[in-house]
Amino acid sequence: MKVLIACGGTGGHINPGLAIADIIKSKYPDAEFLFAGTPKGMESKLVPKAGYKLETIKVAGFQRKISLENVGRNIKAVTYLATSGKRAKEIITNFKPDIAIGTGGYAAGPVIRKAAKMGIPSAIHEQNAYPGVTNKLLAKEVDYVMFTVIEALDFMDKDKFEYSVTGLPVRSNINKMTKSEARRKLGFNNDFTVLSFGGSLGAGCINETMTETIKWHTKNNLRINHIHGYGGMGKDTFPKAMKDAGIPMKNNRLRIMEYINDMNVCLAAADLVICRSGASTLAELEAAGKASILIPSPIVAGNHQYHNAMVLGKAGAAVVIEQKDVTNEKIISEIEKLYNDPDKVQIMSDSASKLHLDDTNRRILDVIDKLYEKSKNKK
Repeated sequence: MKVLIACGGTGGHINPGLAIADIIKSKYPDAEFLFAGTPKGMESKLVPKAGYKLETIKVAGFQRKISLENVGRNIKAVTYLATSGKRAKEIITNFKPDIAIGTGGYAAGPVIRKAAKMGIPSAIHEQNAYPGVTNKLLAKEVDYVMFTVIEALDFMDKDKFEYSVTGLPVRSNINKMTKSEARRKLGFNNDFTVLSFGGSLGAGCINETMTETIKWHTKNNLRINHIHGYGGMGKDTFPKAMKDAGIPMKNNRLRIMEYINDMNVCLAAADLVICRSGASTLAELEAAGKASILIPSPIVAGNHQYHNAMVLGKAGAAVVIEQKDVTNEKIISEIEKLYNDPDKVQIMSDSASKLHLDDTNRRILDVIDKLYEKSKNKK
């Protein structure tokens, strides 16, 4: 089987593409893969690092906000649009894929559209509860649409395509360790444990509130263990704030670092997670069965992180607080409520677990099998 996967822009689009490739390999070990993406996006590093070949195509999104800089960007986007169809056809003709899969991002648009028009059985995977523009357009042209959550269907013309809810693949090491084992590994005791982070870059809003939160439970000698990843944007400010407050970056209750490299261990150790609401993060919260306080990023396309968060919020698995409503007092108050109510934390954790689809790999393979069968019937 020859598989073309188109994705790009952010890890939220690229990592699902890589995960789907790994899932296909588990059943079809001799499958051959080619990824299509942009030359300067994260895919240019992540795809080769994962051991897959990448062909590049120049595409860019249109900027709606009017400015001199954006006028220049839009001229470039128009230029790329004029040549993207030819380049997509070139990639497809040279590789001759049996099936094509798009996982979002600008690069997926021209490649998957061209593959569908050339009669190659195609599918897309939508990670978010609010679908991206590219996938909304492609849904009417491909053979199959895979959704992480059913709520995404509310924003699409569901009569135009065949679909299934597959969930989102998560890292294989998630939920492989007990809470006690993870805490021992981190040097913690079995007290209430908070995990907070804002992604690899960090999030200013979360860093600011966690500075005050850590001061609060440390100065009050509360029985709280806390793991915090402050990310790249906090590397100059967060350690200084801790030093000024006389709080160590690491002891038997604290583990504060720029980037969390052992997320599987930290997630297993946690009672409560405080974070953004990207699709992959939420899929891992569900797989690990964790209560959460979610602060959606307000600067993402279609405000999709808010829609993602509300899936957990409506299920009783998370407290959702929009960034405009975040105050130090509000976050500390929510943590204190849950710290004092272990039964509520357990109910939220159980609700998160109920949202997890433990057969995501099989569901995705069902779609792949249908596409491959269709491809063989065409030959």
